[in-house]
Amino acid sequence: MTSFTVDFSPLVPLWLIAAFAAAALAISLALILRRARGAWLRAAAFALALIGLADPNLVQETRRPLNDIVAVVVDRSESQHLGDRAGQTDRARDAVEARLKALGNVDTRVVETSREESDVEGTRLFSALRGALADAPPERVGGAILITDGDAHDIPNLAPSAAAALGFDAPLHALITGHEGERQRRIELIEAPRYGIVGKDQVIALRVLDSADRGEPVVLSVRRDGATIAELDAKVGERINVEAPIDHAGPNVIELEVAPVEGELATDSNRAVVNIEGVRDKLHVLLVSGKPHPGERMWRNLLKSDPNVDLVHFTILRPPEKGGDGTPINELSLIAFPVADLFGRKIKDFDLIIFDRYAQQSILPYAYLDNIANYVREGGALLMAEGPEFSTPDGLFYSPLGAIAPAEPTGEDVEGPFQAKVSEEGLRHPVTRGLSGLDAKSGDGAWGRWFRLIGARATGGDTVMSGPDDKPLLMLSRVDKGRVGLLLSDQMWLWARGYDGGGPYLDLLRRLAHWLMKEPELEEEALRASAKGRDVTVERQSASGAERETDLVAPDGTRTKLTMAPEAPGLSRADITVDRYGLYRAEDGQHVALVSVGPDNPLELQDVVSTPEKLRPIAEATGGTVRRLAAAGGDVAIPRVVGLNSGPSYGGSDYIGIKRTGSSELIGARSTSLASGFFGLALLLGAVVAAWLAEAGRLRLGGS
Repeated sequence: MTSFTVDFSPLVPLWLIAAFAAAALAISLALILRRARGAWLRAAAFALALIGLADPNLVQETRRPLNDIVAVVVDRSESQHLGDRAGQTDRARDAVEARLKALGNVDTRVVETSREESDVEGTRLFSALRGALADAPPERVGGAILITDGDAHDIPNLAPSAAAALGFDAPLHALITGHEGERQRRIELIEAPRYGIVGKDQVIALRVLDSADRGEPVVLSVRRDGATIAELDAKVGERINVEAPIDHAGPNVIELEVAPVEGELATDSNRAVVNIEGVRDKLHVLLVSGKPHPGERMWRNLLKSDPNVDLVHFTILRPPEKGGDGTPINELSLIAFPVADLFGRKIKDFDLIIFDRYAQQSILPYAYLDNIANYVREGGALLMAEGPEFSTPDGLFYSPLGAIAPAEPTGEDVEGPFQAKVSEEGLRHPVTRGLSGLDAKSGDGAWGRWFRLIGARATGGDTVMSGPDDKPLLMLSRVDKGRVGLLLSDQMWLWARGYDGGGPYLDLLRRLAHWLMKEPELEEEALRASAKGRDVTVERQSASGAERETDLVAPDGTRTKLTMAPEAPGLSRADITVDRYGLYRAEDGQHVALVSVGPDNPLELQDVVSTPEKLRPIAEATGGTVRRLAAAGGDVAIPRVVGLNSGPSYGGSDYIGIKRTGSSELIGARSTSLASGFFGLALLLGAVVAAWLAEAGRLRLGGS
């Protein structure tokens, strides 16, 4: 493609040319008005002189046409997978690409939005559009075509102009998937707490929204960890406060669901999931020490070092019946033990009771020990750390606590060095599995020696640690709703002081206390599920070592069998990537674990009804159009694509237009001066001579 233009290269500054032109114009007008001879020839001479000073050049350019750039943005967000939208999108993309190719001289740039990005940030159509055209000169952009359901979350502000908002001056068209008249009922979370105190209620605020409310009744079901706890009557659009009890530490999965209605687009938004992490406000621990010994300080230091523990510690040396014996106050070294309060009215206030080398000496009446046994049966936690007193008639086994103890004394105490060992069952138990220095195959530990083991015979529960000849050392037992731990040695303090290399006393005792208080992560038989993005991890804990078939159930009921790979003794694991959001259930026939995949209230799924209205203002501001792909009958109608010159409108009833920019690339140029050289000089001198002759009367022009 060749074109010719005239370019000027002034020989003197422009202001000098302007001054000369003004003077020449004034002189020429004066001569013409006076009807002087040769006035017009003098004006022509002035004009030729000005042209010579401007130095005009004839420029011949050879250019190669450049293709117009058109961006096609394909919406692959989560909402685009509802109904037949994905199929509509694929057909529209293929057809638009083919029609742009047939149009010719078009560079088509296709970009798809990220489904993973929409999980967090919603549909980012215009971010994708800017990325597609980042290196494109704005003057070459012929337009953009969006294939979407219309639910975009990054529509730019039209001020000061659509061209400024988009970064190019060309039409924007939107082809909308979905169907007219879609309906969606959804739950919108207003307030959703992330943490809650165990034993207290947390308030979740929400409202039920319906894009086409017809007055149907709304029943809101509330479930915690899969069990229904309430059903509430609700009204569309009104705020609803749901009181969710936090039953245990760790994740409390609260499901909120309304029943689907006829003609609803998708039921995923009818359900909302809130994960509330249960935390204990303060752990109330009662430590009752009997005979003073070196390990008493270990227990106190351990419990006092945890700021979350509210410790009440008493060493009982004075029988309660001496509380009113008349001894002067200034002669008392100890106060009377408040047994009536602690083991009567306030016993249920404690999360854990520890008896450290305590023996019966008529100090605690049996009625109070009965209260402790009942406290355990109703869900309490008791740890008995025993010394030689356990084997005597004054030991706790021969009190009402013997009925809940997992072992009975034999009187065969071991007095000599030995190394604690983790039993076969203990290798699989979360309290003792993976302790520092433990050999996971043999159960032996690289730990310091102890020198006393209280002889006992197991009557129930599980032996997780043992001493010489596999005699019980640490036993765990469930009693009705509560739990009991029995430590048959008073020499854990040797580990704490680092004797003979020490041992993992801190980790062991903390795990033991948390197991007694029913921390979910220390359950010996449990199924747990967690999610990171779309990656779901299912773990199965089994102290018994039994294998169970485990399935993952998707929100739509689809069941996937999981292959559980051994991770550690008593622990197996499976990882799987899921393709949709929602509440998933892991089941092994006995246990159920719930996990919510995706945000609690994802922006992308807040409104999934397809609409042309959100994109209409910006599209029409560019001269583009917005239209649905699906006609009334459900067939997909894809408009023609035509090339148009610049104008106010780029669309019609059955077509969409792209702007023909006329962009080209210079590949060669040639310049020829029109006023320099012999020809220009001769022309100028000729005009001057002609003017002189006319003034002298030797050249007659016209009738003058």
